[in-house]
This record gives sequence, C-alpha cells and structure tokens, in this order.
Amino acid sequence: MENKTLADDFSLTRVPQEARLPMWEVLLVRVGALTALSQFMLGAALGYGMTFWEAFWATMLGSVLLEVVSLFLGLAGAREGLSTSLLARWTGFGRYGSSIIGGVIAIALIGWFGVQNTVFAQGLNQAMNGLLGVPLTAVLTGLAVTAIVVFGFKWLSWTAKIAVPGFLLVIIFGIFEVLSNHSLGSLVNMAAPGPALSIGMAATMVAGGFMVGAVITPDMSRYCRNGKDVLWMTLIGTVAGELGVNLIAVLMAHAVKSSDVVTIILQTAGWMGAAIVIFSTVKINDLNLYSSSLGVTNIIDTVFKKKVNRGLVTLIIGIIGTLLSVAGILDKFVDFLVLLGIGIPPIAGIMVVDYFILKTHRKVLDESRARGELPDTCENLNPVTLIAWISGFAVGYLVTSGIPSLNSLMSSAVVYFLGMVIYNKAFKAKSKADSEFTV
Repeated sequence: MENKTLADDFSLTRVPQEARLPMWEVLLVRVGALTALSQFMLGAALGYGMTFWEAFWATMLGSVLLEVVSLFLGLAGAREGLSTSLLARWTGFGRYGSSIIGGVIAIALIGWFGVQNTVFAQGLNQAMNGLLGVPLTAVLTGLAVTAIVVFGFKWLSWTAKIAVPGFLLVIIFGIFEVLSNHSLGSLVNMAAPGPALSIGMAATMVAGGFMVGAVITPDMSRYCRNGKDVLWMTLIGTVAGELGVNLIAVLMAHAVKSSDVVTIILQTAGWMGAAIVIFSTVKINDLNLYSSSLGVTNIIDTVFKKKVNRGLVTLIIGIIGTLLSVAGILDKFVDFLVLLGIGIPPIAGIMVVDYFILKTHRKVLDESRARGELPDTCENLNPVTLIAWISGFAVGYLVTSGIPSLNSLMSSAVVYFLGMVIYNKAFKAKSKADSEFTV
C-alpha cells in the first residue's frame, strides 16, 4: 500500500508494515529532538546551579521518567501504527477527548515552534551581523522549516542526517577544548558557579523539558518495525540527548562559569560551532511542527468530519507560528507553555493504564489491525478520563514537593484506574438490575 496523498503521512490511518523504516532512521529523528540548543540550555542551567554529581542524579531521575513514558507509549504506537492523537481515541479518551488532546498538543508545539524559531532567527541574525534584522530572519527561518515538514517524515529524517552529526561534532569539539584547558577532576569536583538549584527542581526541569516530546513518541514510533526498535530508539535517544548533552553542558558551564549558552559555545567552539548548534534548532522545530500538524488533522476529522491533507495543515500552522514569532508575543507565551507541561503528563498516565492494564479497546484494535484498518466503533467521551486528567493537573500544579510532572502523571493514572474499575462495576450492576427488572 502506498500513501497516494502528498505529505499526508498516514495522519488518519495506520502506518502499514511496508512503510515502516529502519530503526536508525527513526532514531536520528528522535536524537535530533533531544540534541538541540534547548537541551544544551537546560544542561548549562543545571551546571550553573549544581555540582556535577548533583546534576547527574537530577538528570538521571528526570531521564528515567521520560524513558518509561516514551517506551510504553512508543510500544503502543508501533504496535498499532498510530500517532498519539489518533491512538488516544481507543486508549481512554474517545473521539472527542482525542480531539482535545490534539488541541492541547498542537497549541503547545506551535508555541514552542515560535519560541525556537525566535531563538534560531536571533542567532542567525547575530551571525550575519544584523544584515536582515530579526523579524525578516524569523520569517525566512519559519517558512524554511515549514517547507521541510510539508513533505513529511522522510524529510525530517533527511534534516536529522545533517543537523544531528553537526551538533554532536560541535559538542565533542567543545568538550575537547574544555578538557585541554581544565582537568576533568577539577570540573567534576568544583562547586556550582551560580545560585544553588535543588535536585527536585532540577529533575522537574529535565522531565518537564521533554515531557511533551515523550507523550508524542507514537508520532515517531509508528514507523518502527517492532518493539525492539522502539526500545533502542527511546533508550539511545534518552542516553545521548538527556544524559550525554546535559552532562557535557554541565562541564562547560563549570569551565566558563556561566549559564549563557552562546558564551559557552563561542568560548569553546567559536562562531562556526555556534552557527551549527543554532542550526540544530531546526531539527527540534520541524518535529514540533510535524506533531502539531498530526494533532490538528485529528481535530478537523473528529469535529468537522473532514479529512484534510496534513501537508496543507502544516503550511497553515507553520505560517501562524512564524507570524507569532515575528510579532514577539511568544515571549509572554512561555509561562503558559510551562503550565501545559503539567497538563500533558496525565495524558500519558491515562493512555498507558488503558492500553496495557485495562485493555478496554484491545479487542477491536487487534481485529482492525489484522485488516489494516481503524476500528469501526469509538466511544465519544469518557467522563472518568476527564476527571482523571483534571485531577492529575491539579496535583501537579498544587503539590510542590517532588517532581510535578511525575506527580501529575501518577495521580492521573491511579484516579483513572480506580475510576474505571468503579465505573465498570456500577455499569455491570445497573445492566444486571435492568435485565432482572425486564425479566
């Protein structure tokens, strides 16, 4: 079976086995999402406020959480060949609930697209000595990334083949330069250069920083050929992106005694290195736009019963994200996006419990998968899901101890599991009473 529609990328259907990709191609896209300027900024922030080992354990805590979420959702996405927003229809959220998920993810990712595009444009404009100005540069960079994503997942893989090796080479060169002038032992054992940062807060930054990326893992893993590919894709991505980039950035922050990423890169890799690292922002931004387009496509299909081409949707939302970036209002949008970082983990908790523990719709999923189609039936909206989602968000927002992302994820999972057990028992009891009354 071949996807006849340009750039639609199976946005509203299963990805057939013959369209699946080698593990390394999907891995490159995944690593590209983690090995970017934003990840380096996170590591530098940890290094400025923590010792090396404090930053190591904070990164480990956050990374384990991300890996567990990514692996389970990734396995479900690969098994069913479905994106996150489409898979959600049969993992607790129903038809209209999945459209809400698509909307939340789309808003979050369009927002981050604009923020990252601004960073990219500012860096590129600085490298060109202000030749075009930030607004015009932002227009050009935003439309360039949009053009890449319009052509689908294979073009994401193509940009990853350029951006990921370039970024890693700069980081390797940077750490080589650092170790040429500083001993590894002194950097590892030195005190934090800046104000102290707690391990709980740092772990929250690590987990929260990529939690949206963990939840949208099925958008990538649906192209994996089997569960083993999903395991290696998520594990290597987490080790290289979270542990690797974070800890190198920690050492660099210690060496230059600054959390300013541009300063660190300029002092270690020069302008060429800075240009390559800033260009790597393209890699995470095309994934932001790609997953956002899948979410919006699902909304239009659910609410308006219209099947639209994902490429066209990409073009429209890419222009919107670019315009928001140029307008500069996204600087005020970051706090809202961070808030969404608490609201999105409960989605993962509910989906994992429903798919792997309750298996509410596994029978219809299995039957339809054998036919290479979507299930014929789908519930509209599950009230238990909404209660669990709101509960998870409330716990993540109000409970200040621990890791907010983990708090919201676990509480939503527990509330959903218990709520569904009670709901199903009550429904069966009512059905039995009704049948006895009828008799």
